[in-house]
Amino acid sequence: MLALRLVRGGRPLVQMRRLLVAAASAGTGFLLLCTLGYALGHPEASTGAVARLLWCAVPLAATAYFAVAVARSDPGTKPRPGLSAVGLGPARLTLLATVSTALACALGSALALLFFLHLRGGLFGLPFDGAARGLLAADRPLPLPAVLTLLTCVPLVASGASAVVLRPQRATASARGGRRAARTAEPPDTEPQEPFAEPAPAPSGLPWGVALLAAGLAVETYASRAGAGDGLRMPGGLGGSPSAVLAGWALTALGLALAGPALTYLTGWALQAVRPGAVRLLAGRVLQEEARRIGRPLGVVCAVASGAYAANVLYGHAPASAPGLGPLTALGAVLVVGCTLATLLTAAVEARQARRHTTAALLRLGAPATSLRGAAALRAGALLLVFTPLTWVVAELSAVPLISR
Repeated sequence: MLALRLVRGGRPLVQMRRLLVAAASAGTGFLLLCTLGYALGHPEASTGAVARLLWCAVPLAATAYFAVAVARSDPGTKPRPGLSAVGLGPARLTLLATVSTALACALGSALALLFFLHLRGGLFGLPFDGAARGLLAADRPLPLPAVLTLLTCVPLVASGASAVVLRPQRATASARGGRRAARTAEPPDTEPQEPFAEPAPAPSGLPWGVALLAAGLAVETYASRAGAGDGLRMPGGLGGSPSAVLAGWALTALGLALAGPALTYLTGWALQAVRPGAVRLLAGRVLQEEARRIGRPLGVVCAVASGAYAANVLYGHAPASAPGLGPLTALGAVLVVGCTLATLLTAAVEARQARRHTTAALLRLGAPATSLRGAAALRAGALLLVFTPLTWVVAELSAVPLISR
């Protein structure tokens, strides 16, 4: 009941994020149900059905990643002074965030089921002149256990990921909130006992990220030259690729995600180098402080962008007889790209809210608003200058082994 009250009492921006999570869950659930429809309509093509189900793991991971980002930025489940006294400690707040994520994803799964049944003609007749009848196996009964299993995948994965990711951060934030409350309870004329905070330490994921990136490119190149059969069928009529090539592609994506925070931190350090002014110093320090919060979503966006670029190049080299990009493939691509971009925007909004007290203090001290806007523009430009060439290079190197087969 408390989770329902928190969901109902959220601000419009928070409600919009939850609705976006529900929409992403609906899209992923619909893809899973369409895979079931394909398996029912083509019982002899079990390999193709399994391949379609495996490819659904990509939008499922993107949806869960976005749901975790929304749960992390939800103000209704963040620790505040006094909540522990009424039994809302770190474990209870994590449980509330998990339940809220499960509710949003369950709503999306219910919408996916309703839309799927509507396209099959099970609610109000066949829409679109029965165009989806063969695709969704409308002439065959749906196995209820399979439907329920597929629809519970997104809520279980998203809520489980939220519980795993948010638990240590909730505890740390609760400890920081308790220290902050203790400092505010001191008399005004008392000197603070804690020294000023040191700059955030540099993230340590750059060596691992570079190593995984290099290993992924090497695996792709070796597997493409070895020519280990057709391998897994790629969606959208792009033909087949060896499993090792796709595994190398996954390694490059993981490497970009791990290297993102460190690259963001180094970008902030470069902005402050060589006699910085006030604007460059502020922009660089903010990037260093927010490197972990926005660096990983940036790395994931770069990985998705490089994958989309490589897939576009591969689609351009496909034979003329290859089938076109189907609606389900387009839906999966929209889900992956949309979830990663929404996660980055959510992280950026969360970072802005986290430093709102610092921004207000600078304005009270007389800092011009143009300087703050200039620092924000400088941060965005520096990140684009660093991550855009990196994305293009990784995309080109990832596309070469796929085209050369």
